[in-house]
Amino acid sequence: MRSNHLQENDPGYKVFLYIFYVCAFMMASITIYGAYAMIQEWQENGTYVMGEVLVKTEFPFPHFAKLITWLFFACIIGWYCVSRIGWKKAVRLYSWKMALLQLMLLGFAIICLYEVLYNFTVLNAHIGAGIRDGQLPDIDYLTVAYPDPNRPWNLIFATKIFLVGFLISAHAFYLSTRPRKSLDELESQS
Repeated sequence: MRSNHLQENDPGYKVFLYIFYVCAFMMASITIYGAYAMIQEWQENGTYVMGEVLVKTEFPFPHFAKLITWLFFACIIGWYCVSRIGWKKAVRLYSWKMALLQLMLLGFAIICLYEVLYNFTVLNAHIGAGIRDGQLPDIDYLTVAYPDPNRPWNLIFATKIFLVGFLISAHAFYLSTRPRKSLDELESQS
């Protein structure tokens, strides 16, 4: 019986590794661009809206995907690649370290789920309150002035970022609770 755990010599291993590198480059590029735009806005206005530039910027051409969508995509696909190629690190964790990791992942998943529900509820409330004469407000500009009124968060950005956090931490928690074989057993099967 063949193990579904990727080994370094499997052809699929390099595919997942290269896709992870592409995703990491996308995540780093988008994050650097967003931080640069945020710093520029802070210097010009003395305030900024967290994530607004990522929600408004369409790439690679107008009316295509927004940068926040590319970031969302890269984070999810990148995490999946990491979970496929990085399994040996998790197998080597001892029981007390795995228990702490599981508690941390469960905590992150709960916090991120709360934030997704909170931001989505506030987004829906803003949309409902903003409807006038049958016209919907531009949802790309809706913000929540929490936790600091000088640094509000764009609601689309906040919802997607916390959804990514929830999906990744919930999947990692799920993977950490699955029964695992020892590294020797897995390598002897391949």
